[in-house]
Amino acid sequence: MMTDIEIAQSVKARPIQEVAQRLGLTPEQLIPYGHDKAKVDPAAYKDKPRKGKLVLVTAINPTPAGEGKTTTSIGLADGLNRIGKQTCLALREPSLGPVFGVKGGAAGGGWAQVIPMEDINLHFTGDFHAIGAANNLLAAMLDNHIQQGNVLDIDTKNIVLRRCVDMNDRQLRNVIDGLGGRIQGVPREDGFDITVATEVMAVFCLATSLSDLKHRLGRMIVAYDRSGKPVTAHDLKAEGAMAALLKDAFKPNLVQTLEGNPAFIHGGPFANIAHGCNSISATDAALKLSDYVVTEAGFGADLGAEKFLDIKCRMAGLTPDAVVVVATVRALKHHGGVAKAELNHENLAALEKGLPNLLRHVDNIQNTYHLPCVVAINAFPTDTPAELKLVEEKCKERGANVALSEVWAKGGEGGEALAREVVRLCEEPKGGRFTFSYDTNASIQDKLDAIVRKVYHGEKAVLTAAAQKQAQKLTELGFGELPICMAKTQYSFSDDQSLLGAPEGFDVTVRNLKVSAGAGFLVALTGDIMTMPGLPKVPAAENIDVTEDGKITGLF
Repeated sequence: MMTDIEIAQSVKARPIQEVAQRLGLTPEQLIPYGHDKAKVDPAAYKDKPRKGKLVLVTAINPTPAGEGKTTTSIGLADGLNRIGKQTCLALREPSLGPVFGVKGGAAGGGWAQVIPMEDINLHFTGDFHAIGAANNLLAAMLDNHIQQGNVLDIDTKNIVLRRCVDMNDRQLRNVIDGLGGRIQGVPREDGFDITVATEVMAVFCLATSLSDLKHRLGRMIVAYDRSGKPVTAHDLKAEGAMAALLKDAFKPNLVQTLEGNPAFIHGGPFANIAHGCNSISATDAALKLSDYVVTEAGFGADLGAEKFLDIKCRMAGLTPDAVVVVATVRALKHHGGVAKAELNHENLAALEKGLPNLLRHVDNIQNTYHLPCVVAINAFPTDTPAELKLVEEKCKERGANVALSEVWAKGGEGGEALAREVVRLCEEPKGGRFTFSYDTNASIQDKLDAIVRKVYHGEKAVLTAAAQKQAQKLTELGFGELPICMAKTQYSFSDDQSLLGAPEGFDVTVRNLKVSAGAGFLVALTGDIMTMPGLPKVPAAENIDVTEDGKITGLF
């Protein structure tokens, strides 16, 4: 059996101009990066109206058994194209951290992939390098300002901007820099975030134009002065240079699926730390250039979908026409208490015990956000007819149909059943029922409570003493009406990753609140979430290699 990278390398990519032509784009509107990928000039779609149906793909809480959300998204887009619906993908770019850490690749799997998968998983078009450079330029200008006299009276004990690198490197979480004498800088405590957790990444993905990007960059708070007043990137006169570094990166990247269908892959904030969605500019381009748009939000629906709906849709004026919740029988049995080694055996009791995780996500989509929903069961050879029937019965009791997704093995052909159900949902009259889970005019505490109760189904959000002071300070500074970006474990509805399934009666402890003024949201850190991951005991990087003729191996 071929690996994912072997499958990807076995398919001859179409010239990117041919793929772009399917979106009505001319060669002059492309900035080619080789033969099989390109950036698209925003002028090509800037003045066009949005015409596409928007389909959001989300999932149950992830498990070691895997769910295949990206694979399902790609296969669904191929399936929609196969049944005659002109469809484009809008996905996130993978971070080098997970590629070399745990996942080894994030461009789909089997016969449902985007290509060139090696480029997409590695340097791609250089967007993440540009984002990291912009962040670190700002950090350098901040420390230089302090070194050169500190006219802004910055409190060196209250600097909130951190440097970044797009790699899992726990060694850099907390550092002391500026050592070596007076001319080497001002010694202070510092640290690194992974690039995909930075506010620059969030700003990049939420900006609607270059001017909006520059304005948002200028609003970023980098520190506070000794009187407690925020100091921004604009105060440091940094936003112009930062935008200059990002001007080319800001153009959406166009690639293709294995079946030659168009895919925008642009931006990549983590969903357990940041808001977990591809850029608004790429989503906007896809909606203006195609009839159907398939996009995904990271991790489970309690994280990625919640932020997609409560943050991205709110800011960009988007309303999904249908939502797909991806699950596997294996993952549901894991939520029911079965060890990974035993997941290949039929176990209806464990499956029934794990199903509430899926059903809660379905309930949230239908009754919190009032959106139509279909469950996609990502098929495995070990799934039994009895197990599949049980999932279908329980979902139908909640008013959600189930479609078997066989895209890993069959590509778009295996996604046709799901595609037809998605089209049915998209064409149903909606009546403008879409609602958010909270009103931004509510207090910070009330918004946090709303997410915990309506999305996680817990009791309340409990703020530590430090978080309570931060909430009061942020409200006084005028940031109290911003939406909330929850930083929470992806493995559970709660802030305790060991609570699988559909736990109830729990509180969520918020230990830290900070404002991302440029992005336009408040970040609530819960549990032991860190903004710089570490590598596992056996990182995926150990299996990645390149042959003498330049062929990459080991990405999966």
